[in-house]
Amino acid sequence: MEDLKKLHDAILVGNFKLAREVTEKALAEKVDPQVLVQQYMIPAMDEVGRRYEANEYFVPELLIAARAMKASLELIRPLLVAKGAQFKGRVAIGTVKGDLHDIGKNLVAAMLEGAGFEVIDLGVDVSPEKFTSAITEKDANIVAMSALLTTTMSSMKTIVESIKTAGLRDKVKIMIGGAPVTDKYAQEIGADGYSSNANGAVALARKLLAA
Repeated sequence: MEDLKKLHDAILVGNFKLAREVTEKALAEKVDPQVLVQQYMIPAMDEVGRRYEANEYFVPELLIAARAMKASLELIRPLLVAKGAQFKGRVAIGTVKGDLHDIGKNLVAAMLEGAGFEVIDLGVDVSPEKFTSAITEKDANIVAMSALLTTTMSSMKTIVESIKTAGLRDKVKIMIGGAPVTDKYAQEIGADGYSSNANGAVALARKLLAA
């Protein structure tokens, strides 16, 4: 029987080859994929987030841990979908119209996946229509928007208004983030919350769905 703690530790230190190898062996031995996710992968990413908050880890460590987690998740996700597994929530995430920055967005997406959310990555330069479509066509119950430029922040307000106009505001929680974004701005445009970092985004997503 494969030592599954190796999966937890591989993600924690960002060893994506070992994470994938342990996952492959565990699945070959018919270990329930939900067990891998709930008991080893999510706790590992939670610990990564804790270390980040404690200034023991920094962005490079977050990125390599997220890469290791995704290496495992690529093998597991199809099995979870086939089994009709329940995700914690479905998040449509993207960098807003006019903004091509994606490092922060990618990190938040990876951390959300590591926390058990299903993530619909809309990419960069995302129009209001794409965010709205993700709610109606993909059943997203959280919209997460990123902007790195002060000149593109206004797109966030446009997207919130677009969601309202489509009559979908009560169906979705909206969270925003990015270097120039603040909690005050989130309140001004009618978003449900703001986070300054990836770990905080995971905590916010959990809080919004619990509410």
